[in-house]
Amino acid sequence: MDFEQIKIYILTALAALIALTVHEVSHGYAAYKLGDNTAKNLGRLSLNPLKHLDPIGTICMVLFRIGWAKPVPVNARNLKNPKRDFALVALAGPSINLILAFFSAGLYMLFSVLFEQRIIEGLLSGGDFTSNLLINILNFTAIFYSVNIGLGIFNLIPIPPFDGSRIVHAVLPEKIYFGMMKYERQIYFATLAWLFLGDIVAMFLRRLPVIAASPMLYKLVGIFDLSGMISVAIDFVSGLMLNFWQLIPFFR
Repeated sequence: MDFEQIKIYILTALAALIALTVHEVSHGYAAYKLGDNTAKNLGRLSLNPLKHLDPIGTICMVLFRIGWAKPVPVNARNLKNPKRDFALVALAGPSINLILAFFSAGLYMLFSVLFEQRIIEGLLSGGDFTSNLLINILNFTAIFYSVNIGLGIFNLIPIPPFDGSRIVHAVLPEKIYFGMMKYERQIYFATLAWLFLGDIVAMFLRRLPVIAASPMLYKLVGIFDLSGMISVAIDFVSGLMLNFWQLIPFFR
């Protein structure tokens, strides 16, 4: 592993720390504003990453751009309108990540336009402090965008224990929702197994020389490759966000 790779991992770890912390604080703050003091009383409105991070979830965030933190506790009985407000609390986390992704994408484009010539000149001259600093800032904004867009979309998946499952609670009948939540732990571990083991299976299938000639095997790769499907969703949203100005005429 060379220095550049180590630097990317460090920048990714920093981006993950910020994204996961803000995600959880947003849940807790939304709950607090809607009448539940549980997170506040437990010190979970702090921006100290150590109060929120799950070690395995953070490592997954750094390596795969998909991860999680320790869930902020919410007591729905303290909420003024439990069903609606619980969904709003769940929506707060992914929403702030998508906002941060949008903001960092804007910063990336702004820095690219303003400092492109300065970076090129610095690199051609062997690299000076200013050009290296600008490159690191560009790298961080790109990574921060990727981490936040991945965290936001991943948490909108409408299966437990992701935030999306709490959001759909607002529209699903109680019987169906609580029937699904009875198996929250099993669904959680099944999703993790699918995410990691499925990718291994998909990687193995891609290496088979007959895959190009076998439509069935090709479809099988798609079934197993969960992170690939999430990547497609991220790429789609990324395309919209990075080219948002092209969509403005359609909304006039």
